[in-house]
Amino acid sequence: MSTLPEFKNFAEIFSAEGFEVTEERYAQFLAYAEALVEWNEKMNLTGITDPDGIAVKHFLDSILPLKFLDIPDKEKIIDVGTGAGFPGVPIKIYRPDVKLTLLDSLNKRINFLSSACGKANVEAKFVHARAEEGGRNSSYREKFGAAFARAVAAMPVLAEYCLPFVKVGGVFAAMKGPNENYREGENAVKLLGGEIADVKEYGLPSGDRRVLIIVQKIALTAEKYPRNGGQISKKPL
Repeated sequence: MSTLPEFKNFAEIFSAEGFEVTEERYAQFLAYAEALVEWNEKMNLTGITDPDGIAVKHFLDSILPLKFLDIPDKEKIIDVGTGAGFPGVPIKIYRPDVKLTLLDSLNKRINFLSSACGKANVEAKFVHARAEEGGRNSSYREKFGAAFARAVAAMPVLAEYCLPFVKVGGVFAAMKGPNENYREGENAVKLLGGEIADVKEYGLPSGDRRVLIIVQKIALTAEKYPRNGGQISKKPL
């Protein structure tokens, strides 16, 4: 049984949103989907394993933010708390020029990502670290033109985890559900050297609503940020 709709149907789903999918790209998506379903049987990566769900709620959902972001050619991007590789891996398949880093705190997820990206011919750097540790590491701090997070954490928490990775002039793209009050994050974003530049609301073909909060990095993040994980969650900025 296929883990994705057949090529023609898959390509139509994406072309309806303005994204062209070649057979070569489809082969990469298919290989990644197969690895996802296979590994999901031995570890909890996703609750979405049906072909249409993977195509729309994982792959299409991951690349839709590219409609609203101007990411320069060959830019360095990071997916913070990437989990099963979303949105980073689909973005890299669609934009092979970008230099992708996938960061996650769980080593077994890093093992999955390394294996699945190998099978799908996706080049990426894999970092096993908590976000706050990575954000204090000089190898990653303020080194990326774009940071992505598709996470349930509230905006003040997510901003402190992600903005330290972004260089001045870059962007942090927070992919959220429809009930996000982005204004709750304005103070945190400002303290961390950013400003909310835009908020885009859109939907998936499945009917699910999405909100993309685009934060521009306008100043260096103060050295005291990010704090440790306990402080970030218990006393949000």
